Amino acid sequence: MDEAGSCASGGGFRPGVDSLDEPPNSRIFLVISKYTPESVLRERFSPFGEIQDIWVVRDKHTKESKGIAFVKFARSSQACRAMEEMHGRCLGPNDTKPIKVFIAQSRSSGSHRDVEDEELTRIFVMIPKSYTEEDLREKFKVYGDIEYCSIIKNKVTGESKGLGYVRYLKPSQAAQAIENCDRSFRAILAEPKNKASESSEQDYYNNMRQETLGHEPRVNMFPFEQQSEFSNFDKNDNRGQEAISKRLSVVSRVPFTEEQLFSIFDIVPGLEYCEVQRDPYSNYGHGVVQYFNVASAIYAKYKLHGFQYPPGNRIGVSFIDDGSNATDLLRKMATQMVAAQLASMVWNNPTQQQFLQFGGSSGSQLPQIQTDVVLPPCKKKAPPETPVKERLFIVFNPHPLPLDVLEDIFCRFGNLIEVYLVSGKNVGYAKYADRISANDAISTLHGKILNGVRLKVMLADSPREESNKRQRTY
Repeated sequence: MDEAGSCASGGGFRPGVDSLDEPPNSRIFLVISKYTPESVLRERFSPFGEIQDIWVVRDKHTKESKGIAFVKFARSSQACRAMEEMHGRCLGPNDTKPIKVFIAQSRSSGSHRDVEDEELTRIFVMIPKSYTEEDLREKFKVYGDIEYCSIIKNKVTGESKGLGYVRYLKPSQAAQAIENCDRSFRAILAEPKNKASESSEQDYYNNMRQETLGHEPRVNMFPFEQQSEFSNFDKNDNRGQEAISKRLSVVSRVPFTEEQLFSIFDIVPGLEYCEVQRDPYSNYGHGVVQYFNVASAIYAKYKLHGFQYPPGNRIGVSFIDDGSNATDLLRKMATQMVAAQLASMVWNNPTQQQFLQFGGSSGSQLPQIQTDVVLPPCKKKAPPETPVKERLFIVFNPHPLPLDVLEDIFCRFGNLIEVYLVSGKNVGYAKYADRISANDAISTLHGKILNGVRLKVMLADSPREESNKRQRTY
């Protein structure tokens, strides 16, 4: 879509191509009637803030409107509020068809965003290490209704790392927090951690192989150039002089998207997730990559540090010190690999499954669970007729866990109604009567290994809510 060539004439400041996404999320994308003039758009959207320009997309040959327009605001909060207030409304008394309003995709993004998009409501902030979650909530509640606050802590010591997340109920509230909070918080929008796919779990089935095998060649190797920022790079540096962990920090002079980051680091098997942090005060690219095991992270660090992507821009990769002991991490990784290989071997030979026991005898009444995850004690299940508040989608690798083990694991978070497997698939579902219990299960179990099986646990699309979802236009 050629937006620049489709602009309608308008007064006032007109941003250049490089300023279309400054500040981020300050443009809205409209699906309107082909007969709606620019003057009506300006009249209806001016109350939300300063409009810098309006684009009405037109056919290149007939010059007729295609029923699509863009409105560029001066501030992100203005665009978000316009989306919240105007989506689904009619522009005029004679209009019978409601318009659709989304935050327009940025030049580095792949889709438009609606009012329910997590990417618009969760912010990432730097805070004093003495802050509690209540302190964080108290500081940011002035900008709107907060759904939750969380502080990132050292897994070993439990101490705050001076970083946190705040999730608001509305995108405009998150935007106002970024725009108006003290600059010392360095507030930016946070990418969802589990953004493996923007589709439902059914799309996950279909795209699992393509995500692993279907990428184009993703990096080009060129002779390393001497650049001051990475002048100390040495592929033969001493590993013993730095911390080792499963998490890597990635920096680049050129901004990158999450898809690009995934494409680069997915070359190394075992990628768990990647996350891009947007910094409105810098044009540099910053990202975090996490692997399922230490071996993959080590290989990725020493293989990809110094790669030129795109050509002429060399990325820097370093370990993020999470306080873990490197020897313990390597020992844990070896244990997990052996357990997974044993479980896979026995699973592929059903006659031997009865001999596979983890941590107990065959006469035990309770299923035995071997894991490094700290699980809460078992809780009572909710009655079967209890209304379902949240449904979780579970992916198993290399094979599903037995139902009794699954029930034992997922009931520990309370309010479990039912857990079941999908026949012929390495996936299952868990139904909860409480959203907090479901979220606790995700945060505790996602990416973890239990009885040699790695779990992916994420929110599922509820069938009864599918019909209520707004149809996207892209």
